[in-house]
Amino acid sequence: QVQLVESGGGLVQAGGSLRLSCAASGRTGSSYYMGWFRQAPGKEREFVAAISWSGRSITYYADTVKGRFTISRDNAKNAVYLQMNSLKPEDTAVYYCAADTLGRGTIATRSTARYNYWGQGTQVTVSS
Repeated sequence: QVQLVESGGGLVQAGGSLRLSCAASGRTGSSYYMGWFRQAPGKEREFVAAISWSGRSITYYADTVKGRFTISRDNAKNAVYLQMNSLKPEDTAVYYCAADTLGRGTIATRSTARYNYWGQGTQVTVSS
């Protein structure tokens, strides 16, 4: 079992920054990837970024956030972070942290189906 708790969301003006944190507990050592997804009202949950949990950091980003968001990890703290800069109103959503502990390599890291543990989410609102 893995438990995930997100924090760091809030209200920010366009152009501002936020740093989301995901605290992981439980059997985190068995994770292959950690990801961030987001879901805006009336829309499907979408991929934001992902990072490998062990060894050399391998990262993936959605095209919509590439160059603005940075995912990182701290294995000693069992934490994953999402630094979000140059925020836009269209970044408004609930942001979810997710863990892949099954390592099903045939499923893309950008797919929600890859992840078997999810946090409760944290709201990010960007005002124009």
